[in-house]
Amino acid sequence: MKRQRRFTEPTNPFDLVSDEIIFTILDLLSSNPIDLKSFSLACKSFYSVEAKHRKLLKPLRSEHLPTVLKRYTQLAHLDFSLSPRVTDASLAIISKACNSKLRSIDLSRSKFFSATGLLSLATNCTNLVEIDLSNATELRDAAAVALAKAKNLEKLWLGRCKLITDMGIGCIAVGCTKLRFISLKWCMSIGDLGVGLIAVKCEQIRSLDLSYMQITEKCLPSILKLKHLEDLVLEGCFGIDDDCLAVIRYGCKSLRKLDVSSCPNISPSGLSSLTRATSSIQQLTLAHGSPVTLALANSLKSLTMLQSVKLDGCVITYDGLKAIGSCCVSLSELSLSKCVGVTDEGLSSIVKKHKDLKKLDLTCCRMITDVSVSHLTNSCGGLTSLKMESCSLVSREGFILIGRRCHLLEELDLTDNEIDNEGLRSLSRCSKLSILKLGICLNLNDEGLAHIGTSCAKLMELDLYRCVGVTDSGLLSIIHGCPDLEMINIAYCRDVTDVSFSSLRKCSRLKTIEARGCPLITSSGLAAAVVGCKLLRRLDLKKCCNVDDAGMISLAHFSQNLRQINLSYSSVTDVGLLSLASLSCLQHLTVLHTNRLTPSGVAAALLAHSSLTKVKLHALFQALLPERLLKRLEVRGCTFEWREKIFQDDDGCGGRRNIWWRDLEEFVEAYLIFIGSSPNALLFSPALPSLDYHVIC
Repeated sequence: MKRQRRFTEPTNPFDLVSDEIIFTILDLLSSNPIDLKSFSLACKSFYSVEAKHRKLLKPLRSEHLPTVLKRYTQLAHLDFSLSPRVTDASLAIISKACNSKLRSIDLSRSKFFSATGLLSLATNCTNLVEIDLSNATELRDAAAVALAKAKNLEKLWLGRCKLITDMGIGCIAVGCTKLRFISLKWCMSIGDLGVGLIAVKCEQIRSLDLSYMQITEKCLPSILKLKHLEDLVLEGCFGIDDDCLAVIRYGCKSLRKLDVSSCPNISPSGLSSLTRATSSIQQLTLAHGSPVTLALANSLKSLTMLQSVKLDGCVITYDGLKAIGSCCVSLSELSLSKCVGVTDEGLSSIVKKHKDLKKLDLTCCRMITDVSVSHLTNSCGGLTSLKMESCSLVSREGFILIGRRCHLLEELDLTDNEIDNEGLRSLSRCSKLSILKLGICLNLNDEGLAHIGTSCAKLMELDLYRCVGVTDSGLLSIIHGCPDLEMINIAYCRDVTDVSFSSLRKCSRLKTIEARGCPLITSSGLAAAVVGCKLLRRLDLKKCCNVDDAGMISLAHFSQNLRQINLSYSSVTDVGLLSLASLSCLQHLTVLHTNRLTPSGVAAALLAHSSLTKVKLHALFQALLPERLLKRLEVRGCTFEWREKIFQDDDGCGGRRNIWWRDLEEFVEAYLIFIGSSPNALLFSPALPSLDYHVIC
């Protein structure tokens, strides 16, 4: 008899689905790392497919690279912004594992690599098109020579690489002729020769950032001959003056963006020479420069395509502002932040002529009144962004007008103004609002926030800093009505309690919570909130004196993406601080004015936190912590900021904390307790330092 063939059903139905279909599903999950992790842990096949799909990786620690790169074999982009320590050995491992598949790498926050590692990367990763080396202050020309081997490089960041000279950048210019973008900001050792070589050899340059470099007129002609240049930044180039610009004969017809802010030696005359040669500019930044006079405005007449003008920090005249309104016929963005001289007359003259204005920044324009607001809202109903911080002469009625007439607003900054509940009721008509800043608006309370919560469901950022009238009721209105919140600031809203704070768990997209100075928030409220806020990255609990170790334990369990935390003036002890060691993403830790921590506890916590890159502690700890421990952490890439402020003042709970170490004897006693707290402490403890008695007391 013939044996019948048996067909067994697959144990996992997804085995019948092609990888391409699963890749499509993963593309929809890529914005949330937790979702991706959950997907990969569902079963073995998902674990394998997710590894094949991943193209971008942000490693926390370079020592795990061999294992990680063995699993993820299709990586094209590596971002080490969370990993402060990347050595030559790390780059060698990357170049061997990723080879031609790697297209971009970000080393802007990393240290400890040299020309040797870069040479390995440039030689083996032949398809590398982007590399960010910003803040690599120790790199020299040898590193630039190694980088020149990356023949296909298109984007390069060298900001603050102050030791690279004209020779090094010249090698890059000769070797990397396909460059389209290069940033040399704060490269103080590179001058006209190096920049000129970039302009001559790299003909495909689209964007060039030369901020704060020591360049003169010698390199400008070569720069302006670039046929494809679209974005040129000359911010803070003190060597560029009117004489330099006067000799320009050939312009750059492709230029779209020009930044000459903080260039004090450029007057309207020099600017006129520059704009005549580059008449296609659409975005012009003149911040912190010459006064905006009629002469300066006239120098812009040739810029018929100009759409954006930024004059932040300049002295403004009526004639100058009016003339800009007349000559810039296509204006859609105007920034007058912290400008002196902006009046109702001048502002009204410009907004009347530009009904298509989309973005307007009036931060700290303290002379404008309701007159300006009336003309603005009548003419510019299509505004999408309006910043009016500290416009103190605008009355409550002015803010009502904004809500009535500007329904398309997406960003609104009214920090430190007289807006009240009626104003918020009017603003609730702006249903597209995603960013709303109301810090130090003392006339607001829960009634006004209820209107926002009811109508502004798209709100993503809300700033209520020092809005003393806000209580649980108002915050609950926002939480229930704005589930997509990503940032909320309730600092010094002292009447907010656990009742509303715990409800933040419903805002699953929250990434930043500013809650300093809220003494009624306890560990119970924090524990309830973080259960749902798994994307939380930044948390400020300074002066939340009722937050203790229980809150830290919950935080350590649920907030695995947390990167920055401030626990100053809290009730956290050694136990709570040590529990945070399980947060593998935590980079910035601030613990000041906390009298419940011991030197031994702090030492143990610092040793356990392997991902820390920046720590703020009281200066007394600098003497108490073992020197060997501090050096070990610095080798990891961690930097310390020591604060001198004494342990006193109100703790936010109606009392005063005791001052640590009131005299030298108590200081010595605490130090000796630390030394004797562990049998191993003596192995790496420093000698008792010599300290000034007045510093301690």
